[in-house]
Amino acid sequence: MQASTPFLSLWAQALRQLRRDLRAGELRLLMLALTLAVAALSAVSFFADRLQAGLSRDAGTLLGGDLVIVSDQPIPAAWVEAATAAGLRHTRMSTFPSMARAPEAQGGNARLVALKAVAPGYPLRGSLGITAMATTVTTASTAPTLSTVQHGPDRGTVWVEAWLLQTLDLKIGDALELGSSRLRIAAILNDEPDRGAGFLSFAPRVMMAEADLAATDLVQPASRISWRLAVIGDSAQADKVARFRHDLEAAIQAQGLRGVRIDSLESGRPEMQQTLDRARLFLHLVAVLSALLASVAVAIAARSFAQRHLDSCALLRVLGQPQRHIAWTYALEFLTVGLLGSLAGVLIGLGLQQVFVELLGRLMLKDLPAPSFGPAGLGLGVGMTLLLAFGLPPILQLAQVPPLRVLRRDLGEPRTASWLVLLAGLGGLAALILIASNDALLGAVSVGGFALAWGLFALAARGLVAALRRWVPEVGAPTWLRLTARQLSARPALVVLQVSSLALGLTALGLLVLLRTDLISSWRAATPVNAPDRFVINILPEQADAFRSTLHAAGVQGEDWAPMIRGRLIALNGKDVRPEDFPGEQARRLVEREFNLSHSPDLPSHNQVSAGQWVAEEADAISVETGLAKTLGLKLGDRLRFDVGGQVIEARITSLRKLDWSSMRVNFFVMFPRRDLPELPATWIAAYRTPAPAASAGSAGSASGPSLDVRLLRAFPNLTSVDVSAQISQVQGIVEQVILAVEVLFLFTLLAGLVVVLATLSATRQARTREMALMRALGARSGLLRQIQRTELLSLGALAGGLAMLTATALSAVLARQVLGFDWLPRPWLPLAGSVGGALLALGAGWLSLREVLRQPVAETLRQATQE
Repeated sequence: MQASTPFLSLWAQALRQLRRDLRAGELRLLMLALTLAVAALSAVSFFADRLQAGLSRDAGTLLGGDLVIVSDQPIPAAWVEAATAAGLRHTRMSTFPSMARAPEAQGGNARLVALKAVAPGYPLRGSLGITAMATTVTTASTAPTLSTVQHGPDRGTVWVEAWLLQTLDLKIGDALELGSSRLRIAAILNDEPDRGAGFLSFAPRVMMAEADLAATDLVQPASRISWRLAVIGDSAQADKVARFRHDLEAAIQAQGLRGVRIDSLESGRPEMQQTLDRARLFLHLVAVLSALLASVAVAIAARSFAQRHLDSCALLRVLGQPQRHIAWTYALEFLTVGLLGSLAGVLIGLGLQQVFVELLGRLMLKDLPAPSFGPAGLGLGVGMTLLLAFGLPPILQLAQVPPLRVLRRDLGEPRTASWLVLLAGLGGLAALILIASNDALLGAVSVGGFALAWGLFALAARGLVAALRRWVPEVGAPTWLRLTARQLSARPALVVLQVSSLALGLTALGLLVLLRTDLISSWRAATPVNAPDRFVINILPEQADAFRSTLHAAGVQGEDWAPMIRGRLIALNGKDVRPEDFPGEQARRLVEREFNLSHSPDLPSHNQVSAGQWVAEEADAISVETGLAKTLGLKLGDRLRFDVGGQVIEARITSLRKLDWSSMRVNFFVMFPRRDLPELPATWIAAYRTPAPAASAGSAGSASGPSLDVRLLRAFPNLTSVDVSAQISQVQGIVEQVILAVEVLFLFTLLAGLVVVLATLSATRQARTREMALMRALGARSGLLRQIQRTELLSLGALAGGLAMLTATALSAVLARQVLGFDWLPRPWLPLAGSVGGALLALGAGWLSLREVLRQPVAETLRQATQE
């Protein structure tokens, strides 16, 4: 009990000091910086934690089971029997594209659909959401009713997505023709648990009972059907599922079966990977920059706090208080500040991640699990590490203030931390940034870039001081300029601190603004408002002119129009291609199927040559998409041989192209840079934006008549028209939600940057106040002092702003191209704009901080200067 009494006394004294310092406002900037950094890091970590937990929990639902076998041939009965023998529940599904038609009496419109036949027991996990017609008890009338069910359609019926009804002008209860069968539409299919987000589904879903499939006559030897077997086990049967998978993989390998795969969560759940990956990286970058800015603000605020408490510590030493007692008191006070600020940041981050869940979570998973304690521990650890590494060292120096400072104010000034302490703090911060970035390249660029930037800023500030000493003469220069140069030269360490800290804060803000602007522009440019919403394939050469005339008469403009050739890769560099020669499953599947080839003398506008050279009309040349080249191990100079309808064509790879697959434009894996290839059979593909009703109201088939889709299908019944308007709307909506989530966290870092700016300018307030008090006492007029203050602030701000924008431009170029993966555009005017902005910001903040000093009496200014 006696041993604990001194500690309790120290703790009580620390709490009293904390209350006093908080009321005086001396710790508010430090707590705010700490809270913002922890909030940003915690928000990103909480969201990532919940998303990962949700993926693990719902993997079976998203896939349709714990294990899904996908094959281009009917699932062997032996596999089904093996699943039954292992005690696993299972069900079968088959999916393939087909044409669905309305009865002739109801217009006879046709539409490409994604047909799915399900066996009893489907779905194994989750439930289906449907809208069916129900009869009310009171009125005996029917009305649409939303419901969830754990079974598929009954025999003789189908469930369809709502936009198919709109396209074919049908309703619930009408008939739908599929092949040789006519089935009744019993419900609207709203939710399908194992379909994923549906980004790659270009046709409306039609679901039917597996028992009705044979009667449609749609299953033919050449049909491209995907057969699936899904199996699940109870939570205690995970080992049985694993053994079943192992046995199945062994059987597939032993029998040399091709066209069979076992789906993983990633392959079974298509999504806008590029957009969401960029958003994830940008959110982590925001969190990293928040930590960087917080470390600067904490270091500056702690130094300023220590500067203001030098006299009180000297007085305590005179009164006999030991150094250890003073050190423990301030250490406990700062540890309490760190704990309170970190807890507040964790709570704010917990609330902020819920905003992310509302904006993004429903795009991927529903009802995400509650967050774990891991992100909270990371947030607290980051907050306390920032405080201990950058805040505590100058505070502990207060215990070493000599008692003689009571008589001599020049003694006991805070010293720069030792190299060991500095390196330990920087090492801790670097480790935290690498953890928070969740990406090695992002963390390396952030740490390395800002470390180099800090050195550049310090050298530039020292250069400014040296230039002022050399270039501003003591005789002949204006008084205000001479005094300004003298003040800056007298305190070079403060000039370096102020310029470096201000420039670092402005660099972070500039970097975020640049990346945010370019990132959002790239997202919105990927799916512009005029993006094509129809893709039409199988247009015969003799139909080309009539088809395009129909489009133009309906008001369509600027359509994508390209020849399409179906060819199978049969040889690589003179060697016959065999699927077993390629190591990856994806590569084997690619060489087993036909490629879509095309030709054009001009490089498509949304393609970018990444290697080699595109030369128009070059014979014996071919261009390959970079992703395909990587998957198949192709390189410049390789020769590819294709079989096109019995005709063989061979060419050399002369260029690799990077494609923007999110542009909703016509893209091809392989292209010949030639205008004509008359020796090869080709059809045409078109992509266009459906005109608004008003645009074609005066033409044949106005808004009151058949739609353009219907007229095209009637005039050219062999065509396949793919309506992607719903997908475009979905993608655009997702992009806007991702942008909103990015903006929310972006505001936090903007606020953190402003805290750094305020802390930087406030750090020199005491020195400025004392200097102004002395100059006023010596007869300097307020006008001269204002001129000196403006000159100093404008010069420091302009230097910091210009350096910050140069650094931000370089870092944004590296991050945009190497990490986030989008095009970066230079802005030569940014350094000048940064200099002007930095000067105005420094002037405004300095004026707010020191305006009262120039208004109050000289005696009061002197009294405050001696007290601070």
